[in-house]
Amino acid sequence: MKKHIIFLFLCVLAALPAAAQKDFGAARFDRTVYDFGKINTKDGAVSCSFEVTNTGDKPLNIFAVITTCGCTSVKWTRTDIAPAAKGSIDVTYTNDEGPYPFDKTLTVYISDLDKPVILHVKGTAYKGKK
Repeated sequence: MKKHIIFLFLCVLAALPAAAQKDFGAARFDRTVYDFGKINTKDGAVSCSFEVTNTGDKPLNIFAVITTCGCTSVKWTRTDIAPAAKGSIDVTYTNDEGPYPFDKTLTVYISDLDKPVILHVKGTAYKGKK
């Protein structure tokens, strides 16, 4: 039992920096993970949005957003984001598979950042009566 508790504690600690990290230098995200919670597959597609703020002193551009699955579509701000201005990344999960837990990754490439930003949309899809 102690081993299980220690393992769970270590898992939570390992997940904290990734979930809490929002500032990437010239870009600040309002969140890096969006959790839909429990969603019924009969309810159809679900959507969320990630907001990015330019915290630098020159315009930023979101070059590309790559998804890990065809079940996730994305639209993002295609124009330059001026200093102190905001842009968005809008995500739609088709929610036509399941039932199962899901965690879809989005890799965001932004000018003036050395590494891409990794975002997640997750939740648990279940089949139920409408």
